[in-house]
Amino acid sequence: MQHDTDPKAQLRGVGLRVTAPRVAVLNAVAVRPHSDVDDIAAVVREELGSVSTQAVYDVLKACTAAGLLRRIEPAGSPARFETRTGDNHHHLVCRSCGTVVDVDCAVGEAPCLDPSQAHGFEIDEAEVVFWGLCSQCQTDAHSETGSAAALS
Repeated sequence: MQHDTDPKAQLRGVGLRVTAPRVAVLNAVAVRPHSDVDDIAAVVREELGSVSTQAVYDVLKACTAAGLLRRIEPAGSPARFETRTGDNHHHLVCRSCGTVVDVDCAVGEAPCLDPSQAHGFEIDEAEVVFWGLCSQCQTDAHSETGSAAALS
């Protein structure tokens, strides 16, 4: 898990060169966790001006490989990135709006779930995604149902 919130120190700590795009990407993900590449690129462009989407992909790949970022891929959704790494937490995903929220490990330490058969694997992580409707989408759904009933 990353404890140092200074992107320059984080980059140096894992042996990566400190560059403006890398710092801007780490800042963008820290401010907007669970963002996809397009959202991250938009934030980086606000800070730095012209930066290619490919440059953002390259930074995300390098930072993920170095353990500074975690990539999650909820089904039916583009890859998303977060700075919370190394603690094997899980996610709640709204089926309607796509909101992603962190949820701590269900039980104990990583991997916090054990498969019925390990097939010789040394398991170090369990990825769990809980799906449902966030509170806002529940409210919206109830409002729509109420409006439809009133119109009948």
